[in-house]
Amino acid sequence: MCSGRAEFKGILLSLSVASVAEAERLYGALAEGGQAHMPMVPTFFSPAFGMVTDRFGVGWMVVTEPAT
Repeated sequence: MCSGRAEFKGILLSLSVASVAEAERLYGALAEGGQAHMPMVPTFFSPAFGMVTDRFGVGWMVVTEPAT
């Protein structure tokens, strides 16, 4: 039997979306009750990228795909 809370250490799940608006919406939903580590900002590889841990302790990277 499992007891306690699972610890998600050493991994981050990635969400790749088409628009900055969708990335910001998902980031906000994941951050609710969790902890923001890197706000959604433009980077050299993405129009918007951020990192957050959700309320369950799962780490996420949210990235917007660059325009082609």
